[in-house]
Formats: sequence, structure tokens, C-alpha cells
Amino acid sequence: MPIEKVKLDVTNLDNFVFDMSRCIKCKGCTWVDHTYMPGINYSTRCPSATKYIFDSYGAYGKMRIGLGIAEGRLEHTDSYLELLYACTLCGACDVGCKRNLDLEIELTLEALRVRAVKEGKGPMPAHKKIAENIAAKHNYLGSPHENRQKWLLAGVKPAAKADVLYFVGCSASYTNPEIAQATTKILNAAGTPFMLMPDEWCCGNILYSVGMIDEARELAKRNIEEVRKSGAKTLLTACAEGYRMWKVDYPKMLDIATADLGFRVVHLVEYVDELVKQGSLKLKNPIDLRLTYHDSCSLSRLSDPWVPWEGERGLWGMVSPKLERRRGANGVYQPPRDILSAIPGVELVEMIRKRENAFCCGAGRGTKEAFPEFAQWAAEQRLAEVREIGAEALVSTCPWCKNNFAKVAGKDGDNLKVYDIAELILASVGT
Repeated sequence: MPIEKVKLDVTNLDNFVFDMSRCIKCKGCTWVDHTYMPGINYSTRCPSATKYIFDSYGAYGKMRIGLGIAEGRLEHTDSYLELLYACTLCGACDVGCKRNLDLEIELTLEALRVRAVKEGKGPMPAHKKIAENIAAKHNYLGSPHENRQKWLLAGVKPAAKADVLYFVGCSASYTNPEIAQATTKILNAAGTPFMLMPDEWCCGNILYSVGMIDEARELAKRNIEEVRKSGAKTLLTACAEGYRMWKVDYPKMLDIATADLGFRVVHLVEYVDELVKQGSLKLKNPIDLRLTYHDSCSLSRLSDPWVPWEGERGLWGMVSPKLERRRGANGVYQPPRDILSAIPGVELVEMIRKRENAFCCGAGRGTKEAFPEFAQWAAEQRLAEVREIGAEALVSTCPWCKNNFAKVAGKDGDNLKVYDIAELILASVGT
């Protein structure tokens, strides 16, 4: 093949024509490698392909359809938009493919959504409503902006100036105040001064996820500038979706590396793990529970740091300069497990699908809003796995996961408990 210029830029679908054309439909994106599986049960990793049982919903189908879109042979029909957005963009297909072919599946799916929006066809109506909420109220829920800090407890006082800036996020500000309250109490218990943004806005997670990249980029510029003006050295979040947005998608949209943000992005579990191992935070109160940990997609396989790349592709797809593929191996896997294992009384048991092979909760990246039944189904699949291993409680690191799991667990009428890890850390710290 002739030498071609290529760049990891989702605003131009042509960058991923090679990836779409080289998919061999092996379905490694759907099935968990047999070396990781004890049997046939819980052996798939792609929620869309597993639920809809039709090739067009799997990455292998979307690659072929996407190639037709890129080459002008297919158009954006309603049925195409449905299969394009009935996907959690969880990254399972991407890490699966990169054990075999090293195709950029996740970036291709993002680029296809950007293309749909650019051509005036996407996103789905539910997503457009969210965009309106963000534009008018600076949060995806459409809640009053003046209520954003109502979660703040009287006994918790942010500093006017500190090295750590806690970015609360829309969910913890409005629907999950228990996460924000637990996070700030943990920081207080560790003697860590922290500040808040004087005027926090949405991170833009859903905007970017559904392809509304222009709107998301403007939020990214605004939010990054606010952090830089504050002088904070560390941006801390307790939301996996927000974590991925700050660490990966902001740099991606601005064509910079994660290392060039000017501050460090950490999730609460990374920060607490450091504090516990340094002896600055004591997990002393016992919690007598047999629990399991859910790897939220945006904290695990989707959270490898972003490094821009552009170059040339030639014979056999060889690229120059060298491209370090993001395989999901550098996600945040061990810190939450180390924290839970350090809590007295906790019995930590692993699910069958774990780490980069974990099954998505189904809620994130615009899925729950446009396809609520699909989101519920995905949570049911994961909770069946929780029960299979006999866990009494499920722990996550994201309000999206917690809320979706809790909603489904409550419907089943059993005693399965669902927690955010911040709640358990606080209970063990005992403030």
C-alpha cells in the first residue's frame, strides 16, 4: 500500500479507514480470551453484541458500516444511528482487538459519532436534551446551577488556596451528595487541604461521548484554564467518567499529552492508596462484608494517559514514528483493591470478568439516557455475576455505576448492597 499520512484525531474519520478495512471479524472484541475464562458463562465482554446478538451491533459490524460511511457508499439512517449509539463505548472491544490486530477500535467509534454530529444526523434526541441542560445550567441534569454546592456540609470547609483541587462533578453535586461528602471528609481526616472551583461546570463527558466535540472542547478549555488559574498541582475526582474526561479526552481534544495539562489528574482511590501506604490515613474500623469490586470502564481500560501521535503508515500497516498503543494495561486496577483489602473485616472476592475484561455497568457515555432498557440489562448481567461468586456487596468507583447497579439490585428484592468506595473508606476511617 502507498505511504499515507495518519493522525490519532477523531475529528477526521479518514484517519481510521485502515482500521475499519482491516477488521477480520474474529470477534476477539466480543469474547474474553479463553485463557482468562473458567467456562462458557460470563465469557463475553461487549454489552452491545451480547444483548442484540446481531453483527452490526458489535465492533466488527460497526467497522464495516463505518467504512461504507467513510467511502460515501452508506448514509446515516435511523437504524444506523441506533446501533451506533446503542453502545457504551466501554473500551472492551479495543483492548480485545489490541491483543490481536492493534486496530484503533475505540477511536474509530468515537470518530463515527463525531462524523454523525458533523453531518447533522446525530446525536440521539435524549442527548440533545442533555446538551441543552449543560448549555443553560452547566450540568447534564438541568438542575439549578446555584444548587451545585448544596452538598457541602457545615463542618467541611474548603481552603481558599491549596495544592489539591477537588472537582466534584455533576453526579456527586446533585444526585450523589454522599460521595462528595465522604470524599471531603476523607481529605479532612488525612489533613489534606483542598479547594473547590469557585464556579464549577460540567466536565462535558456526555457531550464528548456522543460526538458533540466542539461543545465538549469549549468546556475543556474553560475548565482547564480554571484549574491553571487556581494554581492547583493536583486535580482530584471521585467519578470515573470525569477522571477519564480530564485525563484522556481533554488532552485528546486539545491535541496535547496528559503530561502537558500542567497538573496531575488523580482519582480518589489513587490518592487514598498513597495516603494509606504512607501511613497518613488509617483504615481502622472493621467492615464485616464479603464484597466484590467492579472495574469502572473509565477508571480502568479507558484511562491510559493520552499521548498525541501523527506520522506515516506504509506497507503492512507499519507506522513511523513508533506508536505506543493504549492497551488498557495502565489503567487504575490495583489501588482500589489494595484499599479494600486493607480494611479490617473485608473479604474481597473477584468476579469472573475483571480488570480489562470487566463487563460494563451499562450506564455511561450517553447510554442510560438514550437506551435505558439496555443500561438496565447490562447491570443485570453484571449483578448475576456478583451473585455467582456469593458477594454480599458490590463496590464501584463511579456514581454512574453505583446508581445503575443500585436501581437494578433494588428491583430484585434481595439483600445485595451497592456502595461507592468513598463510603467504605470513610466508614473505616471513622470520622
